[in-house]
Amino acid sequence: MGERTVGGPVAAISPVQQMLASGTGALLTSLFVTPLDVVKIRLQAQQTPFHQALTCEPAPWGGASRLHKRKCFLYCNGLMDHIYVCQNGTSCSTWYKKPTHFSGTLDAFVKITRHEGLRTLWSGLPPTLVMAVPATIIYFTCYDQLRDFLRFGVGLQGSFVPLLAGALARLGAVTVISPLELIRTKMQSRKLSYSELRVCIRSAVARGGPLSLWRGWGPTVLRDVPFSGLYWFNYELVKAQLCEQCGTTQANFSISFTAGAVSGAAAAVLTLPFDVVKTRRQIQLGEMDSLGVSVRKTSSTLNILKEIWTELGYKGLFAGFMPRVIKVAPACAVMISSYEFGKAFFQKVNLDRQRLVT
Repeated sequence: MGERTVGGPVAAISPVQQMLASGTGALLTSLFVTPLDVVKIRLQAQQTPFHQALTCEPAPWGGASRLHKRKCFLYCNGLMDHIYVCQNGTSCSTWYKKPTHFSGTLDAFVKITRHEGLRTLWSGLPPTLVMAVPATIIYFTCYDQLRDFLRFGVGLQGSFVPLLAGALARLGAVTVISPLELIRTKMQSRKLSYSELRVCIRSAVARGGPLSLWRGWGPTVLRDVPFSGLYWFNYELVKAQLCEQCGTTQANFSISFTAGAVSGAAAAVLTLPFDVVKTRRQIQLGEMDSLGVSVRKTSSTLNILKEIWTELGYKGLFAGFMPRVIKVAPACAVMISSYEFGKAFFQKVNLDRQRLVT
């Protein structure tokens, strides 16, 4: 399907080319953002070592568990949040429990690089990419295809088209990836072989039905779908305005980067209460897996919201927006600018091919 920009149609790019562009953007984003999260985790582990953890409680501000008595923590590679589980200290990877003292973020970057090597800043990344990269490819490719279909296939016009396309694309990506992420968590927390994993999945389905594979789907959708809709709505709007101000018909790297950062920050703040709920639910499920207990009924989204409101009031739902913005805004900026650059590259390649043919 043809790729259109602010100034009109340009060379069409294929879905495969869109997938290559989004996959490359996903890898670049994870390489850029992961060191920030690794340092954050190491600073947290310094206060209470993970191998001394006893239980895991979600922090009311979202994005991290409390710094005491934990068995699990959230790991973000800039594309997705992943649960990491420590069971009796034996399943803890050495990278996040090394006994090093850091006085701050910059000191942590320097000491980790100097004493443990530069590669340590990307510790734990490969296993998460198995889920995050395919999810990002599905998400971005589906968004472009849906947006163009709604505009040029159905004939819908207006700024709500990116909002609708973004929400539907994210809903599809979350639905596809959610069971796979649950499987990854089970394998990591219990060190299951593939044959044991099959038995575990069959047992879970027998007890809770096929829908048990989508545990945690509700809170994830509640956060990611509104975020995606708001993000793409604002991104297309800001991109169009910046293109108009710069007198260009097609967004360049800096325009895409700026629009992505602004849109990501706005969407992150507006969906912060849902991020808090999703974090608490993820921690609950991670704790259950770490203990090897049967799936029990976890708190509903509404009940979690009520609990947070009772504990801390509205501040509990919106506090912590700065750490979330600092994490989300650059990740969105790097991802979208890399994706747009990749698409522009393939558009140029296709144009050159057309000229050679004609």
